[in-house]
Amino acid sequence: MNSRTKKIGATLLTTAAALIGVPQVPAHSNAVRACQVGYLPDETKFGMLTEQASGPVTVRRVKDGKAVLTVNPGVATEDEDSGDIVRRVDFSALKTPGEYVLDAPGLGSSYPFKIGKDVFAKPFRLAMRAFTGQRASTNVSLAPDFPQFKYEAGHTAPAQYDPSSGKTGTRDVSGGWYDAGDYGRYIVNSGITTGTLLWSYELYGSKLRKVNLNIPESGGKIPDVLDEIKWNLDWMLKMQDEDGGVWHKATTANFPGYIMPKDDKGTVLVIGTGRAPFKNTTATADFAAVAAIAARIYRPFDRAYADRCLDAARSAWEWAEKNPNVLFRNNPQGISTGGYGDSDASDERLWASAELFRTTGEKAYHDAFLAAAPKFHLKGDAAQGWPSVGNMGLYTYVLANRKNADTPTVTRIKSEARQAADEIVKRVGENGYRNPLLPRDYVWGSNAVVGNYGMMLLLAHKIQPNPTYRNTALDSLHYLLGRNTFNTSYVSWVGTKWAMKPHHRPSAADGIDQPWPGLLMGGPNAEGKRPPAKQWEDNQDNYRMNEIAINWNAPLVFVLAGAL
Repeated sequence: MNSRTKKIGATLLTTAAALIGVPQVPAHSNAVRACQVGYLPDETKFGMLTEQASGPVTVRRVKDGKAVLTVNPGVATEDEDSGDIVRRVDFSALKTPGEYVLDAPGLGSSYPFKIGKDVFAKPFRLAMRAFTGQRASTNVSLAPDFPQFKYEAGHTAPAQYDPSSGKTGTRDVSGGWYDAGDYGRYIVNSGITTGTLLWSYELYGSKLRKVNLNIPESGGKIPDVLDEIKWNLDWMLKMQDEDGGVWHKATTANFPGYIMPKDDKGTVLVIGTGRAPFKNTTATADFAAVAAIAARIYRPFDRAYADRCLDAARSAWEWAEKNPNVLFRNNPQGISTGGYGDSDASDERLWASAELFRTTGEKAYHDAFLAAAPKFHLKGDAAQGWPSVGNMGLYTYVLANRKNADTPTVTRIKSEARQAADEIVKRVGENGYRNPLLPRDYVWGSNAVVGNYGMMLLLAHKIQPNPTYRNTALDSLHYLLGRNTFNTSYVSWVGTKWAMKPHHRPSAADGIDQPWPGLLMGGPNAEGKRPPAKQWEDNQDNYRMNEIAINWNAPLVFVLAGAL
């Protein structure tokens, strides 16, 4: 049966159903918005109307159009971030698993969504497999789910030391994940990315242990999620010099055009600061933190690898202690790839000391953490990000549950975690689309900020269980997955209407209309324009709004893991 025949058949069935009185799901309306994935049975459930309906909203079952709940929309309020007039539809009373739409009379219906305990399982898998799609130096295929998305290995030759590295010759830095829409690899951004993903497993391992990602390593003794993360860890280990310091990045001198990895013939360079000691403290301390986490997480599966990671973490820490504030501020001469410059290494050192203490319990790391910690505070208006990882150090110190932890410090951090979470909850409750962003948070990669606020809520919930924190963290997912001013899922291949044109070289160069799956777009980037939430376009050339990046997908994975 061809598509035209199917369409005629479907039309006849719809007409027949209408004649015999079977309820129908009305046509979609852009004014009726819901999370395009769905909701857990016991969470709060909101949809939004951006125009006035002519009566109560009905929740209808998709399979037969049956009305299962009727709800009066809330009062109309202006969402200042978007300029939209929003009326909330609270259908939290519906807990029965199934697929539904919101039917607003006089307007139409929302995109379909599901209610069930496993509604976030597929998005988690796609978001995690997006990292597989970023692998460097190897043939990549997203089969069996998406066999059309594949590429041949690129950037396989040994890298050359750039003059800024302080060395000459070549070095094997193959592997790792491409950082974003380009083919660079950066230690600083890999740091928070890999740390966040390792924490996802550490906190939710019972849910993730058996997830099958269909990666080349599947079927081994290491869980697939950890095998995927290990692909990047192995690259990070290659970036550590013999003295313990870690180089900033491995990239070509300039960004390539829209080409596939194997067609990028530029020489990969190991890039440093351009002056002795050539490595830098932010990259080295980020590396120490991540390697320390890896040492404890991989130990049950591969003791030798765990020992290697711990040795690397210790060596990096020693280098950072000797070089406490060597900074990478700007690209060296002749290099124009991502800078990831930072003006302060104290937060990276805090995180490294906390993770090493959590892993080893040793006094030297504990003393270093306690000396640095008074400067840092958890705040509800300051999510973690690659330039600011102090939150990671504070949270992990409490999550460690070490008997020799300092009680006043633990008490202070717990109190701040609760206060920060309460502030985020309040802000979400006041936002028209229930998203956690402040007006100033609509920056390059604002969708990652949404995910990181959700991560803060889940960490607070782990430290001091509060169902409101978890419920509100799920609001971050609902915003990213379609309940927003654009009525669009910012994650490719997730929902009904997803962003189509990411700034992502394989998506642009592979000749396929659809983007690679599981990628979180950067999102609205106001840059002083108003309303801030409207400053987004689905345009592959606009990297300031529609690029993808591994550190943006990582908090998405974390919050999805918390929702499984």
